[in-house]
Amino acid sequence: MVPADAAYWYSWSQVPGLGSVLLKRLWQHFGDLKTAWEASVETLGKVEGIGAKLQGAIAHYRQQCQPLALYEHHCQQNPHHWVLSDPRYPPLLREIPDPPPLLYYGGTRILEILSQPTPTVAIVGTRDPSESEYAQRWAHKLGYALAQAGFIVVSGMAAGIDGAAHRGSLEAGGATLAVLATGVDMIYPPENRSLYYQIRERGGFLSEYPRGVGADRPQFPRRNRIIAGLCRAVIIAEAPYKSGALITARYAAEYGRDVYVLPGHLDNHRAKGALSLVNQGAQIILGEEALLEQLGHTPPLDPTPFSAPPPTLSPPQQQILEAIQQLSQGSNSVAFDDIVQRVPLETGVVMAELMHLELTGWVEQQPGNRYRKTSR
Repeated sequence: MVPADAAYWYSWSQVPGLGSVLLKRLWQHFGDLKTAWEASVETLGKVEGIGAKLQGAIAHYRQQCQPLALYEHHCQQNPHHWVLSDPRYPPLLREIPDPPPLLYYGGTRILEILSQPTPTVAIVGTRDPSESEYAQRWAHKLGYALAQAGFIVVSGMAAGIDGAAHRGSLEAGGATLAVLATGVDMIYPPENRSLYYQIRERGGFLSEYPRGVGADRPQFPRRNRIIAGLCRAVIIAEAPYKSGALITARYAAEYGRDVYVLPGHLDNHRAKGALSLVNQGAQIILGEEALLEQLGHTPPLDPTPFSAPPPTLSPPQQQILEAIQQLSQGSNSVAFDDIVQRVPLETGVVMAELMHLELTGWVEQQPGNRYRKTSR
């Protein structure tokens, strides 16, 4: 049954400047988004993070928007989705600080798979694995072993490690979920066309993007938080320092998930990012049986959709936030290049941490690759 406030979830998600963190806070504050939609602007201002500028944007948007008509039109193009208040929404994903307000799904078995209390484990890694095929072979072996043991294998359907993990699960006759950075009807990368059709028939797809949305670079780090949020544990098979897989691992640690690392060769630069996670508490995988034993001893998570603590800032995030605040004196936003010049961090690290700050509501991206600190 579709929640009574489903149309309002969609309308709220279209308000400029209102991200998933604030939208979840609105839901928690008012109990349902229809009530929030009908609340006065002054009452909305009592929700942390909704300042005067955003109040004005909300008031302007509400004047032009007809939620029921807008949602009906959206459903004609995207009938297969859940809003966050839908009881069918994956409970582990709902508990993270910034869950997708609308989650789109596809695939023949997706409803069957998610209706079962089956544990989910993610396997992710580099799109460009080492030539020895060691990491790809092990991603396939682990996907196969996990599927045989009754786990749902989750990955991002990227080239390299992700594809190997999906294929291992499928070859074992198991279920696999692909979390896409595009609409669920889009095949990306094109070389995974055959894999896409296999997953469509025997597994399922999830995405926060509606049908027809193609690939765009900023969408991939956002996708990684969904992979981490969906799963009880995340396995990093191989990843260099500048890798989306490491972003997934950071999200997993923040969300209280277990992180496992496939040991790699120290001479292999593609493995060093993953190995660095061991110093941060990740566990090393010593074989399929050892992994299954570790996962079997892991206590299940108790989903608590309304009590996720606000995320804390890491030292790099604090540096970036302070730089934006200092550089924006007399201006509303700061250019990305100016931030890079101001903080003693590599460009890739700044980009990843800015994405994290945006997702958690600390900064807001402006046109022209500029950033501003929010009123949070």
